[in-house]
Amino acid sequence: MTAQPLSISGIVASQRPHRKDAARNYDALLAAAREAFAENGAEASLEDIARRAGVGIGTLYRNFPTRRHLFESVYADEVDALCRVAQDVATQEPWEALTSWLRRFVDYTVTKRAIREALNNESEIFLACRDSMYQAGGPLFERAQKAGEARADMDFDDLLRMVAGITSTNFLDDAQRDRVLTVALDGVRAAH
Repeated sequence: MTAQPLSISGIVASQRPHRKDAARNYDALLAAAREAFAENGAEASLEDIARRAGVGIGTLYRNFPTRRHLFESVYADEVDALCRVAQDVATQEPWEALTSWLRRFVDYTVTKRAIREALNNESEIFLACRDSMYQAGGPLFERAQKAGEARADMDFDDLLRMVAGITSTNFLDDAQRDRVLTVALDGVRAAH
């Protein structure tokens, strides 16, 4: 019997403290870490993260005993947000829903790139995140295909790899990244 993968929303909810002040500190630390990792990569200073969050280093370590725990928590929180976006856009027209979700996926890859090397592909958190992401975005892609809006000769994994490849390069600015993504998505759109 195979173990069921963990739900990423369940993981995120179980990690977040219940007391309001503790939850506020936890959320501030996640936001600060996300920002610091995007700016400075996986080697971002924990002291800087605590400072950005407006808490002491002891509060950071109470919430995240190791750097790896912080990486996993930021990663899981990002994927959980990405899954919520899939739910939020599901009522849009198929192509708009898919591209709205993919644009949020691009934002997610900025954080992912910074901490990806620190995470093991076989870790429980990584596997739960991957499964949750595919369960959230895959149906949007399939719906766009069924509506004749997305090419039928590719699958969701192809799409994510293409978008991740585009975002792995450095751009002059966000506007250039958005133009390149738009050109790539034009290639995904089914010919009418």
